[in-house]
Amino acid sequence: MVDDNPVPQASTASPETPAAPPAAPAPEAGPTINIGDEFGTAKRNLPPPKVLAIGLALILVISAIVVFTQSRPGSSGSIDDVNAVEIPDQNSVLATITVTIQNNGKKAIWIHTMSATLETSTPDASGKTEFTDEAGSPADFERYFQAFPALKTHATAPLQVETKLQPGQKASGTIMVSFPVTKDTFDKRKSIAVTLTPYDEIPLTLKK
Repeated sequence: MVDDNPVPQASTASPETPAAPPAAPAPEAGPTINIGDEFGTAKRNLPPPKVLAIGLALILVISAIVVFTQSRPGSSGSIDDVNAVEIPDQNSVLATITVTIQNNGKKAIWIHTMSATLETSTPDASGKTEFTDEAGSPADFERYFQAFPALKTHATAPLQVETKLQPGQKASGTIMVSFPVTKDTFDKRKSIAVTLTPYDEIPLTLKK
């Protein structure tokens, strides 16, 4: 007897293969990075050589002006009188030197140290022609004046360390020094100089 409801036969056809996903679009080419440009070069970052040279020249000129102005003393002065007497049997002289100093700066100055330098025309036995001595204490002036009255004839009031000068102010006074030369050698000297050194200022040297 034939079955009125036949069983369907299994299909031998293979199932459809799923379609492959569409390929992703190729990325667009981006800007090329140059590592040299990224970090910079002298050619790209520095100004032109001509501008560089002008700037360097200006810096040098300004530096020279600053050095020149700072290397000049803020005061001026003069040696007004020189007098000396010979110390017997010592081949030495005692000298008084009267000087004037003026403060040309914009702030007050105080004299810190004072000294004198003698340059002779002929060398001594050791070949020296230059001798320097620090100014003596004003407390000793009267004692030396009593021993050598001729030394007092040209002297004025002592110029002392710590003397204060306001801007534009002048000060005059005498310092006393000693040199290991004869009176004749001192009188025939080549030059004599006094150096006054204020606190925090360029020393002022007066020469005669």
